[in-house]
Amino acid sequence: MQTVIKALISLAIIIACAKIGRRFPSLGGLIATMPLTSLLVLLWLWSDTPGDYRLMEGYTKGVLWGIIPTVLFFVVALFLFRRQLPLPLVLAASFGVWLAGAAMHQYFLR
Repeated sequence: MQTVIKALISLAIIIACAKIGRRFPSLGGLIATMPLTSLLVLLWLWSDTPGDYRLMEGYTKGVLWGIIPTVLFFVVALFLFRRQLPLPLVLAASFGVWLAGAAMHQYFLR
């Protein structure tokens, strides 16, 4: 039951952000970059393993360094959208760059 509640809360936040983004694109982008997902996961981890500071430290370090591949994803997406390339190409290239960054992330943080 707890997993269903977590999923519903997460879904409600995503739907609200998408609705805001349709009306106010730049505000939607700002909200999307807020640490909402990271915060939700942090809260879920804490509720599942209260007092496990080692886990929380590792998670927080991963999130902090995970910002780099995410920034690279959006730099590539912006570059390609400005050239009006098709969405599948934008996503493929952006995810490719993100995956390379994520591989580096995992290599250096292990």
